[in-house]
Amino acid sequence: NSLSMTADSLYNTVEKVHRGDQMDGLLYPAKKIPPMAKSDTEQEKASENVTSSKVDPLLKPNIDTRPGSLSSDFKQKVVNILLKYSSGLWANALPKLYQDTYQVKFPEDILNNLELLSDVCIVDYVSEVPRKAILYAKPQRRIDENLNVTEKVQRHDGGKATAEQQCEEAKDQYPENITVPPLIIPSEGSVSVMVLELKNTNEVLIRYVGKDYSSAQEQMEDDMKAYYSQNSTASLAQSLTVGQLVAVHAEEDAWLRARIISVEDNRIKVCYVDHGFSEFVESNSVYKLQKQFNSLPFQAAKCKLAGLEVFCDDPVLVKTVESQTCSKIFAVEILEKSDIPLLILYDTSGEDDININATCLKALYDKSLALHLQVDALYTNVRVTSVFSDGSLYCQVPSKGLSRLSEILQKLEDYFHYKQTSDFNVSLPFCGKICLFPSKGKWARVEIRIIHTRRALDVQFMDTGTVATVKVSELREIPPQFLREVIAIPPQAIKCCLADLPPNTGMWTPDAVLWLRDTVMNCPEFSMKVVKQDDSKGIAHVYLFAPENFPDMDHSVNRQIKNADLWKHQKDVFLSVSPSGTSSTKVTSDAVSAQQLTSGRLEKSVSDSAREPSSAVSTTDMPPPLPLSKTGELMDVYVSVACHPGHFIVQPWKELHNLEALMEEMILYYSRAEEKPVNIEKNKLYAAKIENQWYRVIIKGILRNGFLSVYELDYGKHEFVSIEKVQPLMDTFRKLPFQAITAQLAGVKSQQWSEEASIVFRNLVEKKPLVAQIQAVNESTNSWDRKIVTFLVDTSLPDTDIWIHDFVSQSLVEFSKDD
Repeated sequence: NSLSMTADSLYNTVEKVHRGDQMDGLLYPAKKIPPMAKSDTEQEKASENVTSSKVDPLLKPNIDTRPGSLSSDFKQKVVNILLKYSSGLWANALPKLYQDTYQVKFPEDILNNLELLSDVCIVDYVSEVPRKAILYAKPQRRIDENLNVTEKVQRHDGGKATAEQQCEEAKDQYPENITVPPLIIPSEGSVSVMVLELKNTNEVLIRYVGKDYSSAQEQMEDDMKAYYSQNSTASLAQSLTVGQLVAVHAEEDAWLRARIISVEDNRIKVCYVDHGFSEFVESNSVYKLQKQFNSLPFQAAKCKLAGLEVFCDDPVLVKTVESQTCSKIFAVEILEKSDIPLLILYDTSGEDDININATCLKALYDKSLALHLQVDALYTNVRVTSVFSDGSLYCQVPSKGLSRLSEILQKLEDYFHYKQTSDFNVSLPFCGKICLFPSKGKWARVEIRIIHTRRALDVQFMDTGTVATVKVSELREIPPQFLREVIAIPPQAIKCCLADLPPNTGMWTPDAVLWLRDTVMNCPEFSMKVVKQDDSKGIAHVYLFAPENFPDMDHSVNRQIKNADLWKHQKDVFLSVSPSGTSSTKVTSDAVSAQQLTSGRLEKSVSDSAREPSSAVSTTDMPPPLPLSKTGELMDVYVSVACHPGHFIVQPWKELHNLEALMEEMILYYSRAEEKPVNIEKNKLYAAKIENQWYRVIIKGILRNGFLSVYELDYGKHEFVSIEKVQPLMDTFRKLPFQAITAQLAGVKSQQWSEEASIVFRNLVEKKPLVAQIQAVNESTNSWDRKIVTFLVDTSLPDTDIWIHDFVSQSLVEFSKDD
């Protein structure tokens, strides 16, 4: 394939930082069919041929070439990575992926002797150089024919077996010829999950709900009903054996697939392999299972719930999960695909999505350590820990729980003093996970709220309420021996609002929020009176007093802020709180952002890693222009935006990993930095927050309502953004050339493009890696204004290069015929 994407660019590890509508990741070799798994002897012969001629002789004495010489833990980590890339992974990309995923350096020597991994993956060599190979995960071991998993559950002390366990045991007693294909774990977002049975959160019995799963099952059961209704006598099972697969005429005239668990005279116990439960049936209800009903995998499958593994058989937790989930349907996030996949369940039936895993973990709270504020009660030595832009705040009140938290955090401090904390790096972050984070020289409990990229995420401090953006590498797992103690303490941050003030009486202005923050954050302690408890919103209405003013209501913080002249811009301001607890400013006439109000100096001091770049802000420094291939040469590109053949945006493939790194650094910097005053000018460079990402932009227009029209210089999109979401673009973020290249398609006549032709073009190229052959470059003073005329070629098929302009031309002919 003469136009296959160049090897050097394909070895790059790229996972783009994108918004939700864009592709999650690009990391694969040119598409090809993975080789069939060789037998062990074939694999060994191949390895001898490759390694004998290609490995540096100087390296040989130092390398144990047996696959068994690597630890099983290391191999499993490699397999977990390869399972995510069904099209294969270039060997050169593995070290960076491994280090990013597990925060541990990959042993580089292994790349020179990939046969060390041959027992867990297929190594497909594509050149004479040993490390230029494609790695494929080996097909997972034979999936159990019963419930699609191989592990057998051991019963403890003669305890009662679940239906699924009995079904598993019965299957082993009947070496049957019927083969049913294994259940394929679906892609995320394509299905939901129904929970069938739960005895242990590491082995939850589920069914996938979706087109190729529950819908196919319903169709099969309809077909079974139609078949057996017409052929009932001929299909009665003559001899029944434990483990046998059969069709059962069940209640409500349903026909279901089942496996026989036991036979007692005419009473047969069966396990329904697609529904997960068992029951006794009469022998005249049991029929031979016809071959046409063997093609659908058994639909009852196992999963484990992320974050609950250590407490998987805790009776309180299991009972809570069971009451929350059984016989209900949930959206699902698949964290790991394996024999028993690791899932997070979400209840999406209400206004907000509820993370079921995180919600059920709260069942382990020690209720004696929870603080319940009493109405009309007075509290002293209260510490205000956070102030949000809607005027709500978080407080810590001296309590048994706070004392217990202090003790356990000190124990953790002492423990880590003698340990290498990198041993506890978080390798698999997910929403709802509770971790440790170093804050102001001490460990703090945090819960992961939003994952921006592989390296950057938002956390909420459980005991102060503060929200911050941090690096994944800064988080630490809670050591197993402390996990139950740490989880048992309820969050010690109590959400409050000032009584008789907004939001009940109106909206907060930025001036009022800043006054409140300066007043309460600079005072070490307060006295507090609770006047109302709103349990539905989980918020207490309080009066705050400086200790010397308690209990004089006229000198309370509430009265002081009410009497201050801080509310005059109220009509221009619309501040709201998002479900996650962070705040956002929609429109305001004051140059104060919600990010500043939410975080300010408080979040900036959260971690030492949030230091500002040393260079000063500059409005004149421009990055160097992006180098382009010479006319007629080939260049690997990614099409980020496609309007029509006369206007689309390409990005250079080989720079995508640099753009990813830049985007992550911008998230981490701007989410923590104190807001700087911004002088907005047209045609100047800035950083702008759009959705949850920070982008390099140029201002194209200033609108009257406090909004700006901006152009994303790395992605080629035009956006509207509130003026409060714009910050100066630091010099450290001006070094990488702007990545968006405006382009038009060569080989077609320039014209007014119809909607039909535009749609065809968009479907062919948008969000895809392609090869560009540049025909002309129209230069301009500003690098973002230059335009290229280029051919585009899709090289993803093994034998054919698809020239996009040919397709577009053919489509135009077809459309003109239709007209």
